[in-house]
Amino acid sequence: MNRFRKNRGITPYRHTGRRTGSPLLSALFFPAVILYHELLLRLFDRDTAFFDLALLRTLLFSAAAGLVVFFLLDLLPWRQAARIAGGVVIGLGTVLLCVERGCRATFGVYYGVSFMGHMAGDVAGDFASTVWSVVLGLIPFILLSFVPLAAFILLRQSVIPDQGQDTPVRIIIAAALVACQLTAYLLSILGPVKNYYTYEFTANTAIPHFGLLTSARLELEYAVVGVPNAPLDAFLDDPLPTATVDPSAAADPSDNPSGAASEGPSVPTPSGPNVLDIDFEALAEGEANETIQSMHQYFANVIPSEKNEYTGMFEGKNLILLTAEGFSPYAIDQELTPTLYKLTHEGFVFNNFYQPDWTLSTTGGEFAVTTGVIPNWLGGSDASPLVSASRSMPITLAKLFAAEGYIVPAWHNHTYTYYHRDEYLGNFGYDYHGIGNGLELAHDVWPNSDLEMMEATADSYINAYVEDGTPFHAYYMTVSGHGYYSWGGNAMSRKHQEAVEAKYPDLSETSQAYLACNMELDLALEYLVDKLEAAGIADDTLIVMTGDHYPYLMVTKEADFYNELRGFEDTESDTSRYRNTLLMWSGCIEEPIEVDTPCSSIDIVPTICNLFGLAYDSRLYSGRDIFAANYEADQYSNCMPLVVFANKGKGNAWITAAGTYECSTKTFTPNEGIELEDEEDYVKRVSRLVAAKVNYSKLIIQEDYYKYVFADSE
Repeated sequence: MNRFRKNRGITPYRHTGRRTGSPLLSALFFPAVILYHELLLRLFDRDTAFFDLALLRTLLFSAAAGLVVFFLLDLLPWRQAARIAGGVVIGLGTVLLCVERGCRATFGVYYGVSFMGHMAGDVAGDFASTVWSVVLGLIPFILLSFVPLAAFILLRQSVIPDQGQDTPVRIIIAAALVACQLTAYLLSILGPVKNYYTYEFTANTAIPHFGLLTSARLELEYAVVGVPNAPLDAFLDDPLPTATVDPSAAADPSDNPSGAASEGPSVPTPSGPNVLDIDFEALAEGEANETIQSMHQYFANVIPSEKNEYTGMFEGKNLILLTAEGFSPYAIDQELTPTLYKLTHEGFVFNNFYQPDWTLSTTGGEFAVTTGVIPNWLGGSDASPLVSASRSMPITLAKLFAAEGYIVPAWHNHTYTYYHRDEYLGNFGYDYHGIGNGLELAHDVWPNSDLEMMEATADSYINAYVEDGTPFHAYYMTVSGHGYYSWGGNAMSRKHQEAVEAKYPDLSETSQAYLACNMELDLALEYLVDKLEAAGIADDTLIVMTGDHYPYLMVTKEADFYNELRGFEDTESDTSRYRNTLLMWSGCIEEPIEVDTPCSSIDIVPTICNLFGLAYDSRLYSGRDIFAANYEADQYSNCMPLVVFANKGKGNAWITAAGTYECSTKTFTPNEGIELEDEEDYVKRVSRLVAAKVNYSKLIIQEDYYKYVFADSE
């Protein structure tokens, strides 16, 4: 008897003449499972149209992928092993599906598998309670997503019968597989979404257009062979007569450029371009690498910003820069947050400032604020802030100020390694400390107190300046404004609950909690300003602050509470949600200075460089000096004010001094008083400029471009 039981577990199939399943059921089961998962993801995504050409591409890619899975399993001679492998494949696909749905529901974006892998440990360790609340909110989706796995367990012997398919059936399956894959591929690379399948691939743009499984496949493929190169020549501007500059050239001092901010300081106006002695044309001629050569040519054609009436206004003075977690203009309340109100109304007042959603959450906003470069996904899943930790970054604020003899401390009142912040901020030149790396706070709560962070740190650099004249550039990444926004989920909200409920009793708990936690940020700023004034150096210090992103965690499955807070629905859905506030205040500014120029977070670094009279090259940043006035509002120029919004699969939205372009509706709305000579041509050229800025900012990090420009100084 024993010899007949010897190999009962896993045995090759034998031709017994008996079948437990039909070839049709076997062949169609896995394509049906994959398509079911893809349709489920689309159905729950309110931002993705269900019925469009993307549905056909997804159907074909799903059919091809499902047939590949079945074909490979059918070739396995060990049927029990094939069934186990089939269950594992469906199980892993289900887990990936649920995780992506969780990312979309929580952060509003889909993330690449690699990026989620990088962040898994941080999220599990620091946001365990938050993760469970997300899971609870996804229970209906999770239950539906596990239906295919349950069906496979019940039907496994019919789906993968004891006897494999005959050769003719396998040939038919292989032919169908090739036909589906080829058709879907052609629909992807020959249509308007080719860029999302190739050089602009990200999980966030690929999943709605091609499906989750295809996005994961492309991510793996590009991790091995690299992302296809963008058609860089298509982004180059037509040569402009003023594009080539002589660094020693000076503008006419009698010029009074149009568009300059009003009520400027009464000092002689500096003149000339903000450039360094960099000959991009010569660099291009001597470069063998075609990509780097194209980049040299691109930057050679960028018109630099001109010095202006604000150049050097804060030369030799101190800078405190803050990126505030989840900050928005609706956190400012004259009664609840009086310091925020004061600082945003008594210094520079920016009436047209934006912090776009770069689809990289906090790390994207922080990268834009600290580098002046557009944040991107590299290879579809690597975030440019993380990759920049191993790149040459010689023109960050920290390094520029350090070269002038400044101390450059930085702090974050959360785990210091989160987002690998210790790596990239360290590479930017900051002396960085966070929880677990030198920053100790009085209370260990979630989120931690911005006030306690300020109390623990401000004396160190203020005293150094007062005692021995050492100038400072201090940087803070705050956390008190972090979601979730509820009395139970945010310690800073609970701290100020009574005050907000008293003033706004009719608001939802979500909106009340958001306002309440930002009161802690206000207390931190109040403490900072009091310290500066007590030390007598408020006039010698510029405070600059904006948010990392709008508080997207206010958007839940129940309602869009951000609209409740704003008091209106989106009319310009691609742009208006990201309107924010740029706080720029110093005790030396006697009267508010109104600034109407369209601007965004990538403009902060070059603007600060100009204000402090630092030697910098304005062509090397994605942003521009907000106060530069060498442009005409009704004319195209590659140095004009330009707000770029991240491409989420529908193109890039943008704002210029001439008007606003909404990518969702493909419509351009001119500003009042603006008449363009050729609106269609203007929109075409600006859209090309936006594509150029996005792609070349990606290449700056991907190709380690600054290393080539500053090779002699490395």
